[in-house]
Amino acid sequence: MIRAYHMALSRFLAAVIAGVMLIGLPAQADEIQDINLQFRKGELSAALDHANRYLAGKPKDAQALFLKGLILGDLGKTNDAIEVFRSLTENYPELPEPYNNLAVLYAAQGRYELARNALELAIRTHPDYVTAHENLGDIYAKMAALEYGRVLTLDSGNQTAQARLKLINGMLGGQAVKPAVARPASGATPGR
Repeated sequence: MIRAYHMALSRFLAAVIAGVMLIGLPAQADEIQDINLQFRKGELSAALDHANRYLAGKPKDAQALFLKGLILGDLGKTNDAIEVFRSLTENYPELPEPYNNLAVLYAAQGRYELARNALELAIRTHPDYVTAHENLGDIYAKMAALEYGRVLTLDSGNQTAQARLKLINGMLGGQAVKPAVARPASGATPGR
């Protein structure tokens, strides 16, 4: 079962970004690490302010933009977070993590086709990206559950649809799909 978008910080997806170190001058790396630390501590407003100040001087910095998208998502500013991750996918199409996180936000809004498309792009950029594969499976399961629900609104006695919906709901744990979000490990950044 996939991990929730608002999972505990101790369950970061280190494997998603593992081995990718901060690049740049030590002062820049320290500043990104400081933003990441504020974010991980739950100091979201301070982290967002810090990220915005940093991005004022380096508006295309993928690391800072990625963190800003995560922070906005955790602040509940979903549309702003979507814009950040969408921008990252346009400017850095080779990075799979922004596509995954974009899918997470779309799924949270019930926009499963957009989530599916974003996950397929993540997989196309990085075929071994396990999190995206797992999330795509859960998106397909949620979409199937919705379809079987539609069948039952048209034919409430349809035994096959009832059985399949029960099976899928059991698999999903009766929860809405909330795919795992890629989060930076300490001192890591997406891609590169």
